[in-house]
Formats: sequence, C-alpha cells, structure tokens
Amino acid sequence: MSTILPEGEDLRRAVKWVSMNLQENPDQPVQKLVHEAVFKFDLSPRDADFLIGFYRKAKTEQ
Repeated sequence: MSTILPEGEDLRRAVKWVSMNLQENPDQPVQKLVHEAVFKFDLSPRDADFLIGFYRKAKTEQ
C-alpha cells in the first residue's frame, strides 16, 4: 500500500537525510550522499538536479 505524499515531500526528505548524514559525519563526500539520496527517495530528474545544485552551491559558499 503506497501513500500519496504532497508534491516536493520526497525532495524535502532527501535534503533532510543528506544534512543529517553530514552532521553525523562531516567528512563524508557530499556528492556521493546526494547521489544516494536521489535513488533512495526516487527523485525526479528535476528534483535530482535541484538537490545536486543545492549542495554544490552550499559547498562553494563555505
């Protein structure tokens, strides 16, 4: 039985999951986590592009 999630909920969960993993272990490669999240949360290509860009931008701002 599947549940219907509000639009964008998978993306929010993916961001939260990546952030949580980075807090637990900041030395992890960010892009590897992002790519895992894309598959784990079954993100659309558009959401995947957003997630990759979001963390790429966050990395350059540090």
